[in-house]
Amino acid sequence: MDPLNHESHMIDIRPLAISDVLEVRMPKFGDERGYFSETYNRQRFVEAGIADDWCQDNHSLSVPMHTLRGLHFQVPPFAQAKLVRVIRGRALDVAVDLREGSASFGQYVTLELSPDRFNQIYIPVGFAHGFLTLEPNTEVLYKVSSPYSKDHDRSLRWDDPDIGIDWALNGATPILSDKDRDAPGLAGARFSSLTGLDKEKDA
Repeated sequence: MDPLNHESHMIDIRPLAISDVLEVRMPKFGDERGYFSETYNRQRFVEAGIADDWCQDNHSLSVPMHTLRGLHFQVPPFAQAKLVRVIRGRALDVAVDLREGSASFGQYVTLELSPDRFNQIYIPVGFAHGFLTLEPNTEVLYKVSSPYSKDHDRSLRWDDPDIGIDWALNGATPILSDKDRDAPGLAGARFSSLTGLDKEKDA
C-alpha cells in the first residue's frame, strides 16, 4: 500500500471531557510488511485546528511500572502546549485545567496512550500535565511549543485532594521524583494560574 496515493489522510480529532484537550489519531497504512504513518504533519494539524509552533521534542523512558511524572507546567512567557504519544508500553496521561477564569479550572481529564491505540493527546497552553506508566519500560515522546526554562518551571501535587485525580493505582505506590513528591497543591501553589507572575515573587 502506497500511503502517498491513499485517498484518506484525515486526522481523527476527538475532544475529551474538557473539550480543548484532544485525542489525536493519525492515519495508519499497513500491509504484510508492517505499517507506515505520519505521526505529525504541520499542514494537516493546522487544518485540524492545532497550529502550535513546536520547538522541541522530548523522549522519556520510565523503567519501573507505576512511574509517575508530574504534574508539570511552565508560566509565561514559556508556557507550553504539548503533543504526547507513547511508543512503547502504556501510560495514563493527565491534564489539569489551570486557566484563570475557565469554567473547568481545577478539573482534569485522562487518556490512556499506547502503541496499540496509536493515539496522541494534545494539551494546550494553560494545563498542568503528567502521566503514570502502566507497564515497565514505557517510552513517551512529546512535542512542546516553548523550550524548557528552569525559572518558569512549576509543579503541582499529583494527589491534591482539591483536584482528586483517579490515577487507577489500585493500591500501588507510585514512583516519584523528590520534586514531584514535594510539589504544592492547587490551593497552596505559588502561582497565578498561567496568566500572571509567580505570587511568591510578587509578594
